[in-house]
Amino acid sequence: MDMKLSAADEEFRVMIREFLDESLTDALRDGARKRTSLWQDLETAMTWQRILHAKGWAAPDWPQEYGGTDWSLVQRYIFAQECVRAGAPSLIPMSLKMCGPMLIGYGTDEQKAQYLPRIPSRAPAPTWLR
Repeated sequence: MDMKLSAADEEFRVMIREFLDESLTDALRDGARKRTSLWQDLETAMTWQRILHAKGWAAPDWPQEYGGTDWSLVQRYIFAQECVRAGAPSLIPMSLKMCGPMLIGYGTDEQKAQYLPRIPSRAPAPTWLR
């Protein structure tokens, strides 16, 4: 099987590397190194999530209509691979990898409108939910 990336995918990799090199501070890399298994400390994870959200990249696996990136499977793989290579922190998986996809698949339109925009941005929950 030929696993060579296309020229466009190689350009995408360069763009991701440049972003990571510019965006990952020493403090974020240090926080990532202190991670225990899957769990990243909240401050490091949320700082990194805010940076990714500002770029529109906090939820790359989600459909674009809900805040995803519209990246191909190969591009999402490249992004994940480059994040590991650069020593990027992990994000908190409960919201982005579990609750968000569950709402996308099974939530009502009202639930999607209420909650999905808040998850990648880490906007505060409605007061009645706190």
